[in-house]
Amino acid sequence: MDVKHIAKLANLTLSADEEIKFSSQFTDTLKTIAKINELDTSKVEPTYQVSNLHNVTRPDKIQPDRILPLETVMASAIGTHNGYFVVPAIFHEN
Repeated sequence: MDVKHIAKLANLTLSADEEIKFSSQFTDTLKTIAKINELDTSKVEPTYQVSNLHNVTRPDKIQPDRILPLETVMASAIGTHNGYFVVPAIFHEN
């Protein structure tokens, strides 16, 4: 297992001791996955949810008494442009 490559993909800096430790752990993880792949799952129904829990959500409702005027909201913003908040860019061209 190339721990240095995985660390680079994850943008992590690892010490030599951590590389040794994680190499062993990755190897153990891959062995466990290999054992699981040997199991006969042909009679097991595929599922994505195993706990039988369901999300409890409600539809969004506009509550007119809670809507602030745009001017009030924008007054506390550091930067605005045409009714929108201006924030620092998070994407940069390479």
